[in-house]
Amino acid sequence: MGVYVGEPSVLGYRRERPVLSAITKARVTAPRLRLTELNLDGDRQADLTVHGGADKAVYVYPAGHYPAWAADGFEAGTGDFGENVSLTGVTEDDVRIGDVWAWGDALVQVSQPRSPCFKLAMKTGRKDIVPAMIGSGRCGWYLRVLRPGTVPTSGSLELAERADGPTITEVYLVSYANYGQLPEEKVEAALDLADRVLAAPALSASFRDGVQSTVDRWRARRAG
Repeated sequence: MGVYVGEPSVLGYRRERPVLSAITKARVTAPRLRLTELNLDGDRQADLTVHGGADKAVYVYPAGHYPAWAADGFEAGTGDFGENVSLTGVTEDDVRIGDVWAWGDALVQVSQPRSPCFKLAMKTGRKDIVPAMIGSGRCGWYLRVLRPGTVPTSGSLELAERADGPTITEVYLVSYANYGQLPEEKVEAALDLADRVLAAPALSASFRDGVQSTVDRWRARRAG
C-alpha cells in the first residue's frame, strides 16, 4: 500500500485561465497519518463542487492497473491518477458499494466509482485518457469515513464488512451504458442491473442521481 496527499496547485491553463487541482500528489513517508471525515492530513481538493466531500474523502486506485495503462501506450505510474491510496490484490471486480474496511483505527466505506474529468487529461497530457478509463473500467473508487482515526501509510486495509451491493464494475457499466446501442434482448438485463445499483443504500447521492437521470431518460424514450 502507498498513501499520497497533495494541496491544490496550478495544473495548467484553460482558455488562458489557471486551472487549480490537487491531482498531483506526493507519497507520504511518515508511518502514520490522521484521517478526518473529509481528508487525510495534508490533502485537499481545489473545486469542492465536484471533488471531495464526505462521500469522496479518500480515492483508492489499484496499483495493478498501471502495467495495463503502459501496455495501452499511456505513460503513468503509481500515484499519477491522483489517488490517495494505491492498493494491490483488489480491483473494481472485487470491491462492492458498501464494503467497510478497517484502516488503522479508522473505518471507511466504499461509496462510488471515480468519474474521470478534464483534469486527468491535463495531468497525463492525453485527452484520450478519459474515454480510455471509461472504456476499460480501470477507474478506482472513493471511500467515505465512518470513523475517523490514525491510519498507517504501509501495510493493507482489512475488509471488516462485506456488502451485498453491486461491484464497482457493475456500477460503472450502468453509469456509462449506451442503452440506445444495446440489442433489445440486453436492454432489460441492463435496466435490471441499473435498478440494483440504484437500490444500493451506500451509493453516494450524487452518483445515484446521475445514474437515475440516465435510466429515466432511456425508459422515457422506450415508452414514447
